[in-house]
Formats: sequence, structure tokens, C-alpha cells
Amino acid sequence: MSKKNNYIDHLKSIIEVLPDSPGVYQYFNENGKIIYVGKAKNLKRRVTSYFVKTHDNRKTEILVQQIADIKYIVVETEEDALLLENNLIKKYQPKYNVLLKDDKTYPWICVKSEPFPRVFQTRNIIKDGSSYFGPYTSSLLVRSLLELIHSLYKIRTCNFNLTPENIRSFKFKVCLEYHIGNCLGPCEGLQTEEDYLNSIQEIKSILKGNLQNVIRYLKESMNTMAAEYRFEEAQFFKNKIEILEKFKSKSTVVNSQISNVDVFSVDLDEKYGYVNFLRIVDGAIIQVFTQEIKRRLEESPEELLVIGITEIKQKIFSSSR
Repeated sequence: MSKKNNYIDHLKSIIEVLPDSPGVYQYFNENGKIIYVGKAKNLKRRVTSYFVKTHDNRKTEILVQQIADIKYIVVETEEDALLLENNLIKKYQPKYNVLLKDDKTYPWICVKSEPFPRVFQTRNIIKDGSSYFGPYTSSLLVRSLLELIHSLYKIRTCNFNLTPENIRSFKFKVCLEYHIGNCLGPCEGLQTEEDYLNSIQEIKSILKGNLQNVIRYLKESMNTMAAEYRFEEAQFFKNKIEILEKFKSKSTVVNSQISNVDVFSVDLDEKYGYVNFLRIVDGAIIQVFTQEIKRRLEESPEELLVIGITEIKQKIFSSSR
């Protein structure tokens, strides 16, 4: 019996016992290398379809001819299958799967997980509990956002470890940023952590595009100060509101009736697919991103859209908090 016939018998024995469950399947060539990873609502039906019908796509025919072994993983839901497929494709880069463009060079804004959190630009995501906002396709937008934040809030830029113990022991001294009014001196206990974290919550709201909520809070604070004849403090809040209103006016407004919505679309040419993402908050576009996908088996627009949405959700939604 030829090696090819041995493979056929082996594959038939696997297909016969495949479950009617959602899951992910992996195709291997005769050298034991993964050449394709796929997802399925019904593993048995999906895998069987590769071997019982004629394929219009020549690339798919070539793929089937190279399959020497099949492995599969059963999962609870279709969503689990999507996420697992996405992770396996990125890990093994199989020859016949779509190729996701590496986006590690795109900038993010990090709100660091630490006492008195810093806010800064980065191109590296570290899984340490920090919050990341982005990715942004424009470094100019990142700089504009950070300039807005630093014009509104006096947050620190130093890298001191501001634990309560270090502050109580006067381990650090205020620097030039404090003396020129850009920082309130948390390193010497001149600003409480509660007050600082209130600013951080407002900053996160701004980075999520929730400008209206922040403006509403600032207006309430301004009115409270004015009612108590604390006019200097009221003016402080008024200045913040004006800065935010000016920044908001520069945003692209698509429909003032739209509150919060995420929009996905897909375009494709002969070799690539492009899944586009828009985040609209309070009627204005506050974030855009495009995931480039290299087609390997002439995947349909629907298939590319599902792949792109899954990838974008993992990048953006799992990083923002």
C-alpha cells in the first residue's frame, strides 16, 4: 500500500470520530508541520467538506492534497473557536492561513499600573495590569492627546516608586516640574493619592472618547465653586472646560444623534483584505484603525471581516480598561 493510501486511511479514521461540536482543527503535512488552522461550528461537518466536494479554488485543492494528519480541539462556543483559531494562526503562521500584519510599531497611550500612575506613549504592551489605549495610526494624534492631558491635569512625569512608605520617609524631593507648576508634588505627600486618582479616572474617560461626561462633571464643579463664591477655583474648572470644548470641536462629527457605536467594514483586492474600524462616541469619530490581512485561499469578504473583527477586538478591547 502506498504512503498516500496510508494517509487517506488515517484521515478517514479521524474524520469518522470527529464530534458534532464547535472547535478548531489543524491540518499537518507529511513532515508534521501545521499548514492550516480553521474554526467550525460543527467540526465533523466542516472537516468532512474538505474531502467530499470539488473545490473551485485551486489553492484549496493543493491544500487538501498536502494534508497527512488532522488534530482538533473542542470548545464550548463559536466565539471560543474564533479566539483560539486567531491565537493559533498568529503562533504558527500556517502556510495556507491569512497573514495578519504585525502592528507592533503602532503607538499606544499607557496609563501605568503603579502608585500615582504615569501617562505616556509606548509601542510595547506589557501585561502588568496597566491600561492601554489605541493603537493609534497617527503619532501626531498621540502627541495631541498627551498635550491635552498635560494641559488639563498636573500629573507626574518622573519614574519614582511612590509607595506610601517611600513618601512617609521623605525618600524623594520635588523637582523642577513642581516648581514650574506642572506637578503637585505627590512625591513629598503634597497631593493625596485620592485626588491624583480622580484625575486619572477623568483622563481614562477622555482617552475612551467620553468627553461629554468629563465636561459635565467639570461644569458641576465650576457651578459649585461659583455658588460658594470660590471664584478662583471656579475659573480653574472653566479653563478646563474651554480646553476640552476646543478639542472636541476639532473631532470629526458624523451624526450628533449617535451615542456610542463601533463600526466595522471590509475592503479587499486580489491579494489583501482590509478590515476598517471606527469608534464613534457622542457622534464624533474618536478612533480609527485598519487591520491588513494577506489572503492565502481567496477568502470571502465575510471570512476576512470575521477574522479582522476578532483580531481588532483582541488588540483594542482587551487592552483598554
